[in-house]
Amino acid sequence: MKNHKRKVLVTGAGGFIGHHLVKFLKEKNYWVRGVDIKKPEFESTLADEFLMLDLRDRKNTDTATKNIDHVYNLAANMGGIGFIETVHAEIMHDNVLINTNMLESSRINKVSRFFFSSSACIYPRYMQRKSRVTALKEDTAYPADPDNEYGWEKLFTERLCMNYKKDYGLDVRIARFHNIYGPLGTWQGGREKSPAALCRKIALAKKEDTIEVWGDGKQTRSYCYIADCVEGIYRLMNSSVDTPLNIGSDRLISINQLIAIIAQIAGKKISKKHDLSKPQGVRGRNSDNTLIKRLLHWSPSTPLEVGFSHTYRWINKQIQEGKQHV
Repeated sequence: MKNHKRKVLVTGAGGFIGHHLVKFLKEKNYWVRGVDIKKPEFESTLADEFLMLDLRDRKNTDTATKNIDHVYNLAANMGGIGFIETVHAEIMHDNVLINTNMLESSRINKVSRFFFSSSACIYPRYMQRKSRVTALKEDTAYPADPDNEYGWEKLFTERLCMNYKKDYGLDVRIARFHNIYGPLGTWQGGREKSPAALCRKIALAKKEDTIEVWGDGKQTRSYCYIADCVEGIYRLMNSSVDTPLNIGSDRLISINQLIAIIAQIAGKKISKKHDLSKPQGVRGRNSDNTLIKRLLHWSPSTPLEVGFSHTYRWINKQIQEGKQHV
């Protein structure tokens, strides 16, 4: 059954998740407006309309949300751990402006449903001090103690969304992303996240080589493949669930184990040089998927070995085609 051409807006449509989401929604036959301050870096957008707008300006969020049914708000100033642990005021300033403007313009323009992309960074540091960490349930966000300013801004915006629902009746959906990765994402330049950085380092390595690893490699994470992420966003947006939900894999893995998986995909023998002075984030973080399984009857399922095979081969292709910054 075809979609009746509901008009949707994807902000951050020039970024990694936003670009993939635009493609996904076009396949579902939605009319899509993409908005960002930049166009997608690695391929052309499929959006029916793509507007270059700075959403820190309220006039621009009014324009972006005009005649729109559903908003998928993914626009943010963000990057990997090296970025979000060194840039603080700029991240909070820009993202609070974007999100407050988007919510108010959505209210004024009578948007019927608003999706906000939150983050696992909202979870308390005191729950993430060990490698063998307890998976994070949605109701453990409080007492609040996010591990960085990016997390504080995301938690604030979650509360703002809930209050726009309470005070104005704006129908909101909130997802807490856990380390989304895949092809067509930033893989160099300082804003890339650990999956892309490790793929790049191994792709550039010789058949037998040593790569630099931030920290001792025993810190743990779970990683969610981009196809699962956009499927989860879509299922949440079309559900009746209006409280925050984790979207992430619940397979906990150390950085050292992840390097071994990528090295095997690459067919290389990789040794590690650990740099304990570099940003590492929390010691361990994993997604508890109990709630999403119960409420949506679904959870991310792409095996790491499959997702990283796609991701590594795409990044390696970029390097082979000479697209690495020198």
